[in-house]
Amino acid sequence: MGAAKMSARRRRAVPWLVLGLWIVVLAAVSPFASKLADVQRDRAVDYLPASADSTQVAKIQDRLPGGEATQMVVVYHRDGGLTAADRATAAGQIGRIADAHRLTAEPRGIPSADGTTLMYPLASTEPGTDEKARDRLVDDVRDIAKGGDGLGVEVGGEGALATDAAEVYNSLGGPLLYTTAAVVALLLIVIYRSPLLWLVPLGVAGMAEFLARAVAYGLNQGFGTAVTGQSGGIMTILVFGAGTDYALLLVSRYREELRRTERPYDAMAAALKGCGPAVLASSGTVAAGLLCLLAADLNSSRGMGPLGTVGVLVALAAMTTLLPAVLVLLGRRVFWPLVPRHGSTTKARRSLFAAMGSSAGRRPLTVLAGGAVLLGALALGVLNLPGNLKQEDSFTSRPDAVAAMETLAEAYPERGTQPITVITPADRADATLAAVRGTGGVDSARKGRTGDGWTEISVTARNAPQSAGETATIKALRDGLDGSYVGGPSAQQLDLKDTNSRDRTIVVPIVLVSVLLILMVLLRSLVAPLILVAAVVAVWAAALGIGGLVFGPVFGFEGTDPGLGLLSFVFLVALGVDYGIFLMHRMREESLAGAEPVTAALTALRTTGGVIASAGLVLAATFAVLTNMPLVQLVELGFVIAVGVLLDTFLVRTYLVTSAAVALRRTVWWPGSLSRAPEPPVRTERQPEPV
Repeated sequence: MGAAKMSARRRRAVPWLVLGLWIVVLAAVSPFASKLADVQRDRAVDYLPASADSTQVAKIQDRLPGGEATQMVVVYHRDGGLTAADRATAAGQIGRIADAHRLTAEPRGIPSADGTTLMYPLASTEPGTDEKARDRLVDDVRDIAKGGDGLGVEVGGEGALATDAAEVYNSLGGPLLYTTAAVVALLLIVIYRSPLLWLVPLGVAGMAEFLARAVAYGLNQGFGTAVTGQSGGIMTILVFGAGTDYALLLVSRYREELRRTERPYDAMAAALKGCGPAVLASSGTVAAGLLCLLAADLNSSRGMGPLGTVGVLVALAAMTTLLPAVLVLLGRRVFWPLVPRHGSTTKARRSLFAAMGSSAGRRPLTVLAGGAVLLGALALGVLNLPGNLKQEDSFTSRPDAVAAMETLAEAYPERGTQPITVITPADRADATLAAVRGTGGVDSARKGRTGDGWTEISVTARNAPQSAGETATIKALRDGLDGSYVGGPSAQQLDLKDTNSRDRTIVVPIVLVSVLLILMVLLRSLVAPLILVAAVVAVWAAALGIGGLVFGPVFGFEGTDPGLGLLSFVFLVALGVDYGIFLMHRMREESLAGAEPVTAALTALRTTGGVIASAGLVLAATFAVLTNMPLVQLVELGFVIAVGVLLDTFLVRTYLVTSAAVALRRTVWWPGSLSRAPEPPVRTERQPEPV
């Protein structure tokens, strides 16, 4: 009697203790969660590769007198040609800007050959590395430089472009969070068909996102982990997407156990015991895949690995502790109106996934071959991907800085309009300047600041920014200037492209090997993990191919983000294997229980198909939220991952993996002991329709 009372007391106390612990933790970290936005950095150096020339240039410029220089260009334009009054207006406004702000050199106007445009390159060390001060400077220049009566005035250049990008990134946090929460809420209402139940996992996911922000801030302060607008947005997506997936699996199992168990506490304990290992294994696989990004040389990619891992692990912790506690405290009534009564059974109905599995089971090789051909055909769309994305094409809308760059490209086709920066040892500055001026493709060069043993040289190329000619000039400068560094906006884009290519060759094999080893340990097999890994790689190629078919022709994008291939690969492999674990783990359980291979495969699909489909829809929808963001690289990444998750959920998991398991039978578990177990005799009588 005493033991029974203690057990009942424990059942009542544990959920309250867990809830109280979460409240204490969230209250303790609240000051830090709100500071994450303060450490978010979206300067070029925060994205650049750590070892690149352009990164060294940015770091050395910080140490020069006045610190980092903010480069701008004020563009005055009139279609019919600038008038004397226009030039006087321009000179007056530029004079006011020079009086109000500390510029590195006296502004000098450069007219276009056709007389329609006048540009004033400006540089100021006033903001230094303070992004908010840079934004205030750019905004003030824009307030002073005004047009009217047919005179167009635009402010562009590296600093203005960074300000416009920062405005976009700063605007992502709220809309991204609210849109993601709304999408998840809508899907949960449809899935659960309950006016109450959807609030619980959504609320828990919101608390997890709050905690993840605090942990991310701690990583930044303790280890210097880079936090960018892109990595912060991806972390939010993963908390809601992965967290809701784990919630769907747990709630489905909990509902099932409530029909067999009288007390909610005992039912939840059984549910956690039943699905806990699969959830732990899948989240561990995702975390391991994301941490492989630490091997990347690109700052933004390397920082995304830890932040994505934080999102997944915090979501796991919340959905396996806080969510069960809240569900137990609310009891069965949280499922209203479809309350699972103790001793009741689910209504028998034809299962879509049973029908799909049956079609795969009748002709497994045909289904497997057809699916492989389809994925291969879709993958050919990669050949249609547009070239590398230029800075001015990175926005889905047209900010002022991009308009200025377009005006300059049209008015000055014969020369570069943004500087290439050379940093050289101060004692060799004159020799370097002479070498720069003698380099093919260089229009002009002049010395700038000197300090800390370095001298800055500003170079103007003859060719337009990010053109093949300017790229050749940058490479020639780097090849010909020993001991010097070549940077600037165009050099940064070149380094981004080259480093992404290098990171793919390093990170992709590490991800594949890591995921394969984890699957081998989990499934006690070599063949099954190889099938899953091959499947997710095929999905990635097909999703990227679909992107190639729509990015240019449908979305009108002028380029592809250089990091799209690597980031989409890491996310699709890690998240795709996540669902494969749910399916294969159940298939292994059925085989260990004595089911013959075909029955084990079809039963696994029938029992997990609905949950995997719901989870896939939620995850795809959360990443699809990125397609509504105003940055092309986020739109492209969200589209490819969302399409890949849908392909994985409804084609690869349902048909191809199941067909492969049916065709290989026990061989799918080779060389484990399960592959050598004798198969039970196959019953030939007609089986009842699975439910």
